[in-house]
Amino acid sequence: MKERRVYTIEEVDKLKAWFDAQTLPQEMQIDSSAYTPDLPETVSMLFDQAYICYENYKMLGCIRLLERIKSNLEKQQ
Repeated sequence: MKERRVYTIEEVDKLKAWFDAQTLPQEMQIDSSAYTPDLPETVSMLFDQAYICYENYKMLGCIRLLERIKSNLEKQQ
């Protein structure tokens, strides 16, 4: 059986601190199927959801998107 990954509040806080220290571009092609014309607002809304759903493995899409955005930003640096 595949292990289901959940997050701790500390992990979400650490990810939030990383984003707070960044200057985000206005828009981003997150992956081949996800584009945002307002990245700062998208990140804000994803964190709103992440703080509610971080312990529910069925609702972790928001955190996975945040990690993908972080990875894209790190590649740009």
